[in-house]
Amino acid sequence: MTNTELTTAPLSIPNPATPYQGDIARYWDGEARPVNLRLGAVDGLYHHHYGIGEIDHAALGTPEDSEREKKLITELHRLESAQADFLLGNLGEIGRDDTVVDAGCGRGGSMVMAHQRFGCKVEGVTLSAKQAEFANGRARELGLQDHVRAQVCNMLDMPFETGSAAASWNNESSMYVDLQDLFAEHSRVLSVGGRYVTITGCWNPRYGQPSKWVSQINAHFECNIHSRREYLRAMADNRLVPQAVIDLTPDTLPYWELRATSSLVTGIEEAFINSYRDGSFQYVLIAADRV
Repeated sequence: MTNTELTTAPLSIPNPATPYQGDIARYWDGEARPVNLRLGAVDGLYHHHYGIGEIDHAALGTPEDSEREKKLITELHRLESAQADFLLGNLGEIGRDDTVVDAGCGRGGSMVMAHQRFGCKVEGVTLSAKQAEFANGRARELGLQDHVRAQVCNMLDMPFETGSAAASWNNESSMYVDLQDLFAEHSRVLSVGGRYVTITGCWNPRYGQPSKWVSQINAHFECNIHSRREYLRAMADNRLVPQAVIDLTPDTLPYWELRATSSLVTGIEEAFINSYRDGSFQYVLIAADRV
């Protein structure tokens, strides 16, 4: 396999699946935005999330630099890998014999990083057969197929034994499901004392209601962004006790401001930038332990 899109695999979503889940599977099977593929091609880690951290302006060169666009893409990818690294750093102590679960694994970049960091087994789930095939192809290329695996399945009904996971996470994928159902399933697969982490965009209850910018983001990605309050309430209802709630909004804004100057714009950058600036949208990490 080369670092390009694979041939679309037949769509297969194990039951139970709703019509909406079928729509999401088709959306991601058909998605081939350059922003995901070109950033992943920098080093072979293909992500489906955004970035955090300060921009290394020295690494970008001058505006007249003929290599500036290439350097800008490399910097954007560095920031998105920094986001994944920050999430993994909040999973706690993971041993080589442990299993961790990436719910909504996309093309598998975070799964590879998790194995490289902990030496553990990493199981990923996605509704997109195309994404799962891509992720498994990359695992084979890297010789990690015995340690890193993506499956096509519903994250609300994962094919893992109760209490089998030392840790699990959602990285910008929880806005596609009901949070009560999602956290009930994470609570089931996690061992007692296991750690769950999510990084997500959520609308700010203090704003009052989802802003027009949040509505634009929902429409663009065919998702349903939840409020921060809904996350905390659903965790409490499902034996997940928050240990850390970290506001990453100031840390992700530089990523969006830089991306808006690149050749990879998709038209949604303005909504993210404006909603982060006016406080109606927040980017947060929540780490919770299964009790």
